[in-house]
Amino acid sequence: MSDLGDLSVIFDLDGTLVDSEPNYYEATRQMLAGHGVPGFTWAEHERFVGISTLETVTLLRDRHGLRPSVAELLAETNRHYLELARTRTHVYPEMRKFVELLAAEGVALAVASGSSPEAIEAILAGTGLDTCLRVVVSADEVPHGKPAPDVFLEAARRLGAAPADCVVLEDAAPGAAAAHAAGMRCIAIPYVAAQADAPEFGTAELLLRGGQADFTARAAYDWLVRPVRSD
Repeated sequence: MSDLGDLSVIFDLDGTLVDSEPNYYEATRQMLAGHGVPGFTWAEHERFVGISTLETVTLLRDRHGLRPSVAELLAETNRHYLELARTRTHVYPEMRKFVELLAAEGVALAVASGSSPEAIEAILAGTGLDTCLRVVVSADEVPHGKPAPDVFLEAARRLGAAPADCVVLEDAAPGAAAAHAAGMRCIAIPYVAAQADAPEFGTAELLLRGGQADFTARAAYDWLVRPVRSD
């Protein structure tokens, strides 16, 4: 029997389970270049870490005065991204170990992501994570993306779990804010180390300032099973 009781664990996908940000950057760069906006940099891309592709495309369309509709630009970006995601997505090794450890313990698991359903499916299938992570919620399926709590609350609903029994793993400030708004505990693993002091990360119950370099499956598991202090 698991020591985790009624606990459910909800994972963000991009930057948390997998290092997909390079693929998102390249897809966005290709989309912008195709519409006469060259020179999109990684530093610019980092400003969009943690929000949905739809929101990113909407902001970039407005910023650069692009003529195609948001829907057209989103479809184009997703097409570029899916081509990359199927074969070039790297799973963080300790995260894979953590997922497999929790699955072996019978812990209810879910993915709640700002990515499209197609992108999530491509990544999970391409990396083999779909064998453990079968409950999936995309921001496309709920009214509001992160930092609103909608994706996490919907994941809890599908798991049949109370929000208070859920722990979220997140790499971005909007996701940490969403977990807090959902009434869930959060393990924060900042993808962008310079953002570790963001106030949203201050709401996390466990903040690993060094990001993935500080994360181990065993330490995260031990943190989950420790008694929760009432004070």
